[in-house]
This record gives sequence, structure tokens and C-alpha cells, in this order.
Amino acid sequence: MLPLKAATLLLCLGCLSQAADAQQFDVVIRNGHIIDGTGSPWYGADIGIKGGRIARIGRIDASHGAKSIDAHGLTVAPGFIDMLGQSEMTILVNPHLPSKIFQGITTEITGEGDSIAPANDRLLAEDKPEFDHYQIKPDWRSLGDYFRRLEAQGIGINLASYVGATTVRRMVIGNDNRPPTAAELAQMQQLVLDAMHQGAMGVSTALQYSPAPYASTEELIALAMTAASTGGIYATHMRSEGDGIFAALDETFRIAREAKIPVEIWHLKAAGKPNWGKMPEIVERIDAARASGLDIAADTYAYTAWSNSFSAFVPPWAHDGGDAAMVARIKDPVQRAKIRDTMLHDKNWDNEWLEIAGPQGVTISSTLSPKLRLLQGKNIEEIAKSQKKDPMDCILDLIAEDPGMEVVVEGMSENDVEDVLKQPWVSVDNDSSGASPEGILGQEHPHPRGYGAFPRILRKYVREEHLLTLPDAIRKFSALPAERLRLADRGVIKDGMWADIVIFDPDKIRDLATYENPNQLALGMEFVLVNGVSVVSEGKMTDALPGKVLRGPGYEP
Repeated sequence: MLPLKAATLLLCLGCLSQAADAQQFDVVIRNGHIIDGTGSPWYGADIGIKGGRIARIGRIDASHGAKSIDAHGLTVAPGFIDMLGQSEMTILVNPHLPSKIFQGITTEITGEGDSIAPANDRLLAEDKPEFDHYQIKPDWRSLGDYFRRLEAQGIGINLASYVGATTVRRMVIGNDNRPPTAAELAQMQQLVLDAMHQGAMGVSTALQYSPAPYASTEELIALAMTAASTGGIYATHMRSEGDGIFAALDETFRIAREAKIPVEIWHLKAAGKPNWGKMPEIVERIDAARASGLDIAADTYAYTAWSNSFSAFVPPWAHDGGDAAMVARIKDPVQRAKIRDTMLHDKNWDNEWLEIAGPQGVTISSTLSPKLRLLQGKNIEEIAKSQKKDPMDCILDLIAEDPGMEVVVEGMSENDVEDVLKQPWVSVDNDSSGASPEGILGQEHPHPRGYGAFPRILRKYVREEHLLTLPDAIRKFSALPAERLRLADRGVIKDGMWADIVIFDPDKIRDLATYENPNQLALGMEFVLVNGVSVVSEGKMTDALPGKVLRGPGYEP
């Protein structure tokens, strides 16, 4: 017979063991309406989370979790995947990225043509104004270096990146308008391969922004073939989204066919009033390409205005040699006259001046120049009148003073936006860097999509206009992009998947950001979990940084 003390000790250990067995989950989400991401209707169940992953779906007692979340009357869905974010810089400024998590975004894919890495001293010097603006000291040269910095710092959402074709071109050729030699192209391909081995999701292009337009289709095919060799995809801001969009689609299809690579068309649109109504034909051509066996898909942010670099208004030839050379041309009377004439009459490039109704359709969103910051939120018509200038002169003078200035441009039709959004192969992108209403990031005047793209779709196109059902929208936010990016363990609520989960009231979720007042966080997300940890809890941001760097299929540890 055991002594009394020993018996008592065994009894206590047994109680502890039973308690441990009872609390077998880190988190239990109870009583929710689960929309699993596949497009299926909701069903009622509880979710048990252990070690960051979904460990059980069924009926689970609240006492079986160290933490219990009552989701009664709420929708429980996979975390949203932003198919094109721009947060590679701002995540170093504020790793919580409030503008993203309050939309329900738990994963972002970034790297639009000009990726954060690879880098060399020359590129870092050229990009120094932006680093200085955000008070960032770059200490990386490779994508692997950058990923390690993120992991050491901690991040609030999961982040993945493409390697940019523009970046590898700048690394090898610089900003000059010329084709690479055979040796230079081989060097560019090696840079892409190295980045794929370091975890890039694929290779990307942004063919509107110099020096990207200088690349031939053959150059892009060579880089895409390299990415394809390790299982990557090709993502593109096509060479034209306006008058030349059908030729741009043909180029995209050719790259997909000859490189034997899946293609993601970023922010599919018909830009400029002359092109309004072309979306049914654009969709028809993509459907035909898919029917022929090409793996083509697209995404959208579902607003009628886009946002980009103001310098994109200047024709590509004027960018030859980089920003300093462009500014010199703007300041030279003969070259300036040639630039004006090209902007006014030439349709053989993605000419934004001919795509807008007038200067009132262009609003300054951000500037790297402190003395120009008062212009943020004002349109070119207002600025030109106040400065007593012709609008074209106003545009060129502003670009010359700050080549890094960003603008919001009104130039799409609502019907075309809706035609894109309802396609079954179209997912959703934010196409904006993560931001915050406070600090350095709150000093800009961004496109409202940066704070509202995903909840706006839930409010406007699901709840109010019934263009999409709620399960359809959730699929576009989660399972569809996860499939596209080969993220096999995310995007669906299922046993064994990483617990990226959003909990919200579909009748209350809404965007607050407007063109006039964009720095407003979305409302309605009660809980947002990233890898099983709450970054939003009871509608408030936590201090947690549970995000992971997600690496692509070619990654070699």
C-alpha cells in the first residue's frame, strides 16, 4: 500500500493529466457558420486549433481549448490571400500592417516586376530616396537575406514574393533601352534561378514601368522558362491595359505557351474610356486560351480607379537611362516638347493621358518630397489652377521634381469591373502596400483599395448588389488564390491546414476608406487568426506577430 503522500501525489498527477487531455487545443472556435473556401454553402461546426494548424472540425467542448472563441451568428472563413500586395517596404516600418489585417488579409504576395531583391549597391543607391522616406536601412542583397530579416523582426501576416524581371534587368543592364547580350541574358536567368531557390513564387513583370518596356517578349520567355523549371509561375502587369490590350494578351499567351508556365494577370482591366465595354471580348479571349490548354488566370481590386507611379505618364523612350536622364529630358525645351507631343497623340504605348477624361481624374496620393506633401489628395486640375499652369506643364514639372510620386487615376467603367469580378478564374488583389492611419504610413493619401478592397467586395458586390454569393466571394479570397500559388496547406478550412482564419458578421463587414479620406480601417472583422494566433481579437489589433515567410516550390533550404 502506498504511503499517503505518494498516493496524494499520484492523484494530483492524474488530475493534471486529465486537465491536459481536456485542454488538447490551443484555441477552440465554437458555434460558427463555416464557409470553408471551396465555394460550398456554410455548415455549423467547431474548430480546434493546435500548434498553429486546424486539428479538428466537429463538436468540441469549450473546456478542451486553452482559449475559446464564441462565433455564434458569425461567419468563419479561411484568411484572405492578397494576390498582389506592395508591402515589402512598409512591413519593415509597421510589421502589423493594420490596413491589411482589418480587411481579413492573412497572406500577401508581393514583388510586382521590381522586387525587393536581388539588389546590389547601385540599385540600393538608386532607390535610396524611398528607403530614406521610410527610414529603412537595407541590409540585404538576396531574397534569402530579406526573408531572414523578416523572420528575425517578426511579421503580422504571411508574406511571399516573386522575383521581378525588372529587378534582374536593372541588376545586369541598368536602366538603358537595349537588349541583353547572350551572356547578360544568361546572367539574368541565373539571378532568377537563385531567387527561385531562395523561395520566390515565380517571376513577375510590370511592363508599363520603365525600364521594363525595353524587354522583348523573347527575353521574358527566357526568364519565365527559368522560373518554370523549378515549378514557379509568371505574374504580369501586362504591357498594355488600354488601347493595346489585345496585343498584350497575345504576348501573355505566347509567354505561357512557349515557357510552359502558369500565368497570373494582375488587376485585369480595360483602361480608358475608348476601351470601355471591351471586357466581354477580353474575357472571351482568356476563356479561349484556357480552352486551348493554357493555364491563365487573373485578379482584380474592383475599383474604377487605378494607382501607379506618376512617371508612367511619360513615354518609355524618355526614361532611357533612368530617372535622372528622364528629368533632364523634361527640363530640356526640345525634349519636353517631344514628350508633350507623344503624350497628346501617340497611342503606341500605354498612354495614360489619353485614357483619362481630363486632369481632374488624376490625384496625387504620395510624394517623397516633404515640400510637396500638401499636394496629396489634390487633383491635377486643382493644382494647375492654383499654380496658374497648363495641366500638362503641371504634370511634367511635378514628375521632374519627384520622379517617385504616386497618383490615383480614374479611368475604368463599373460594368467592366463587374464583368471581371464575376469570372470563376478571377481572384482578388489589394495592389497596395500595407499601411496604418498612424505614423509615417499615415502621412500618405493612398488609393482607398489599400484599406478596403476585400470588405468592399463583401459589402457592395455580395450584400448590396448580389453580384456574388458569400461562398463565391470567400472562394475568390482564399481557395482560388491558394490553388493558383500552390499553397497546398492554406486557403481552405480543413483538418491539417494552417489556421489562417477570419471571423466576421457578413451583415456588418464594410469598408470606410474613400478617395477623399482613405486612411480609415475597415470595420467588421471580429477575429483574424494567422497561423492559429489572433492578430485581431474582438475587433482590436493585438501585439502578436505570428506571420511566416512563405517560400515557393523551388526553395532549397
